[in-house]
Amino acid sequence: MRTLEEVQATLEIAKLNEDDLQKTIQCLSFGENVSSADYCLMELDNTLCKHIEAGDSLVIRGDKDEHAVLCSGDKTYDLKIADTSNLLLFLPGCKTSEQLSSSQEITHVVHAQVWGLCNSYWEVKRQRPKVKKLMRVLKENSYTGPPLGGQQENTENTYTMADLLEKIQASEEELKNHLKTIHACQINGRWRVLDFDYEMKLLGHVTQLMDSESWAIDKVPLETSLEELSPLEPREMIEHCLNCYGLRYNQNDKVFYALDEAKVCRVTAVMLLKNAIKFNLMEFQEVWQQSVPDGMRTSLDQLKSVALVDCTSRPETICLLQVEDLPENTLERFNHLFTLREKWTEEDITPYIADLCGEKQTTGALLTKYARSSMQHGVKVFNSRRPIVT
Repeated sequence: MRTLEEVQATLEIAKLNEDDLQKTIQCLSFGENVSSADYCLMELDNTLCKHIEAGDSLVIRGDKDEHAVLCSGDKTYDLKIADTSNLLLFLPGCKTSEQLSSSQEITHVVHAQVWGLCNSYWEVKRQRPKVKKLMRVLKENSYTGPPLGGQQENTENTYTMADLLEKIQASEEELKNHLKTIHACQINGRWRVLDFDYEMKLLGHVTQLMDSESWAIDKVPLETSLEELSPLEPREMIEHCLNCYGLRYNQNDKVFYALDEAKVCRVTAVMLLKNAIKFNLMEFQEVWQQSVPDGMRTSLDQLKSVALVDCTSRPETICLLQVEDLPENTLERFNHLFTLREKWTEEDITPYIADLCGEKQTTGALLTKYARSSMQHGVKVFNSRRPIVT
């Protein structure tokens, strides 16, 4: 341990004036078995600091083959190692100049021991939750309806919320929101996604009942629907279907649903396009309009991020292209899109990259980084910045 005399001698050699320094001089020494592998540092922004100070927790999620992410209760953050040229020391009990007493008159020496050292730290950056895996996991055992003839329901590869939080790289709130987006439901405590054909069957029962009862699309009574359709399907499944495709409201102590025209028209289009590689656009529009409930009007604007129209072919065609089926990685997404079509207009490509935008990021910024623009017949189009290998 250094004495005050040794410190003063060092100051003299360094030509430092003792009066210009703090009266408390801290001497650092290394403890036994100090290792850079014993500790990790993480740099947190104000939001995450307040989260920790409030007693809330942060969770690192990711399988062995995934890049780890950090999750709070409602946000997901990317974790990235940042190197620093300055050696970072862990010094329990060491005080900053602001914490030292300014009234100290006599110079004295205190000793602080280094517990650990580090030359890198974890940076955290807000990012999109990685939820594409969720649909793949839930489709391992899609719900196709209640078992027939007293058969035992197959519950293999079904998951509770706790199970999904172990598998999916997202905060709990983001996970719950996405479960709602993909129309998942809880059955006997397990989250299930409905088989597409079964979901269409449920919606078909509802729309056929609306037609037979001459109900307005914005006034579908819940209780009557459950009574009429319960012989065909479980009541909770009928109500789940109404929740997926309608807005619930109360009127005169009764529950009604206003069906969402865009959602119903969109899923009907997906059903029609699923079994065709390409569809004549004009013929498709006629069949599509005939397939939706009376009172609903179809529009190609309803199919953004679901189907792609080719205006260059003769006749014009339409094909199924759902954003949920595209790669989650930004570079892979652009490569895939440019494999499907060499040149894209901004109007066509925007619905397929909008979900890639981070905080304060625009689709225009993504296009600037991953695509090259040019003019074609007076219209700006975008193509890949690099050769695409098919």
